[in-house]
Amino acid sequence: MTPDNFTTIRDLLRHAVSRFNGAKLFFGHGSVNAFDEAAYLILHTLNLPLDKLEPFYDARLLPEEVRSVLNVIERRVGERVPAAYLTNEAWLGDYRFYVDERVIVPRSFIAELIPEQFSPWVEDADSVENILELCTGSGCLPIMMADAFPAAHIDAVDISPDALAVARRNVDEYQLQDRISLFESDLYDKLTKKKYDLIITNPPYVNAGSMSKLPPEYLREPQIALAGGDDGMDLVRRIVAGAAERLTKKGILMVEIGNERAFAEAAFPDLELTWVSTSAGDDTVFLLHADQLAGSAKTTKSTKTR
Repeated sequence: MTPDNFTTIRDLLRHAVSRFNGAKLFFGHGSVNAFDEAAYLILHTLNLPLDKLEPFYDARLLPEEVRSVLNVIERRVGERVPAAYLTNEAWLGDYRFYVDERVIVPRSFIAELIPEQFSPWVEDADSVENILELCTGSGCLPIMMADAFPAAHIDAVDISPDALAVARRNVDEYQLQDRISLFESDLYDKLTKKKYDLIITNPPYVNAGSMSKLPPEYLREPQIALAGGDDGMDLVRRIVAGAAERLTKKGILMVEIGNERAFAEAAFPDLELTWVSTSAGDDTVFLLHADQLAGSAKTTKSTKTR
């Protein structure tokens, strides 16, 4: 196809949807179907409002505009590049974040819980002073939490310096340098013994069997941010084990584990995990209270000394 075959956005949209469906693309990075993704990519490429497709359907395009859109469509199909990497942006709710291949495309069910300030588990949002977010990636969750918890300072951690460079860009764009501190660390390793009211994490949790079946779009993302070991719980075990000494007495640990509920419950048979409802159901996010973790730590220590 050449630019001469297209004159309007309607033409390009029809072509893109056909190409996307024919190529059997995977949609899991912001869009859920070929039409929505095609509309987003076209509007973004043409610098048009993302929520106003209808007025521009039959707008006649310049040849260079058609070429730009066709190039994006072909990259999406031919290279299976996630849309967010093509546009260098991703959205969580009303928040826009810069992204590129150094981080996974932001997607988190924890993000749904932030506007409600994790109610009812957090009774007084204004009393939350310190939050720790592990495996921060692009820094999206700390930025959202900074708005939801106005009295809190947030420490955000990632092992990847590349991811932290992206997080720094997003923190700077939201002008939250005084509210969010970024740390390069393997989970808790390089942190002080500071206590936190909340520890939040969306860590790598994909089990080995699922990793081998990921669609090509997911293989374009940093695998270190996805792979969680044989059962997906390698990092989750370390996060849970280290949380007790990091939480305040009434602190909460919240962990996103995707579709790995069975593996999570098997990994922590002595802990009663509280499953939090999200749009995905009751299987993707669990929380633990500080007293549960403290009790588990004492039991483990006692068992080891026998």
